[in-house]
Amino acid sequence: MELRHLRYFVAVAEEENVSKAALKLHVSQPGISRQMRDLEDEIGFPLFERSAKSVRLTAAGKVFLSGACEVLEQTEAVVKKARAAAGGTTGEINVGYAPSLTVQILPQVLRAFQEQFPQVRVALHDLSSEEMLMQLGTKRLQVALTVRPTGKMMRGLSFLELARYAMMVAVAPGHPLAKLKAITLQQVAPEPLIGLSRKDYPEYHVETRKLFAAVGRKPNFAEEHEGGTSIIAAVEAGRGIALVPSSQACIVGTRVKLLPLKPALPPILVGAVWLKENESELVKRFIAAASPVK
Repeated sequence: MELRHLRYFVAVAEEENVSKAALKLHVSQPGISRQMRDLEDEIGFPLFERSAKSVRLTAAGKVFLSGACEVLEQTEAVVKKARAAAGGTTGEINVGYAPSLTVQILPQVLRAFQEQFPQVRVALHDLSSEEMLMQLGTKRLQVALTVRPTGKMMRGLSFLELARYAMMVAVAPGHPLAKLKAITLQQVAPEPLIGLSRKDYPEYHVETRKLFAAVGRKPNFAEEHEGGTSIIAAVEAGRGIALVPSSQACIVGTRVKLLPLKPALPPILVGAVWLKENESELVKRFIAAASPVK
């Protein structure tokens, strides 16, 4: 028994006429009549009471009709699920993110994606940049929202820029530097600097040293923290100052003061990163949905 037997049977049962069923299905009348006889021969009992002008379901045919409709509905549902999975409209995608860098863009990205693909579950993972790159490589993550990897770290990866943020200096409101309208790296250098963990963010320390080397100074790291939230808390407590992206402005409020650097440094590029060899249909759709955020 094949699915077409059931489709033909349901059409004949609904129309109560072989000719009308044949027109509905765009098949020949002799062909559909032969399929119905083959079906009855296979199951071993008649499904129709036939007359010259019409066909009527037997008692057994009515029971068979109910079951045939269920089978066809279930088959259609399975096909829809499989088609959706193949087209990237269902399933789950694991996305890593850096909170301090994506506080503004993450809600927009998620909203844009979920509006288009409400059946896809987005699993979010708050990770360091080092962890995100590692998990992209092991395919535990499909996408990471973070600062653009540099140099060899970009090997095998694709990057879509979503935002650019200026580098700012965060100081406590009562700090003497808070009176300034702008600040130089030379003024920052003597101050105790609060930064990200060297273990989890090695590239951050490399880039920070390069920034200060350009003005003939070295960063005076006093504390290292796992994330932006604890850095801002330490600055607010007066334990030092910090270099932070301008994206922090929307969450620090009056807790700390953000000062622009003069001269301004190159902006921090933040976006979506993914492994080229792991670019599934679902990843493509996530990236496409994120693109308008730029």
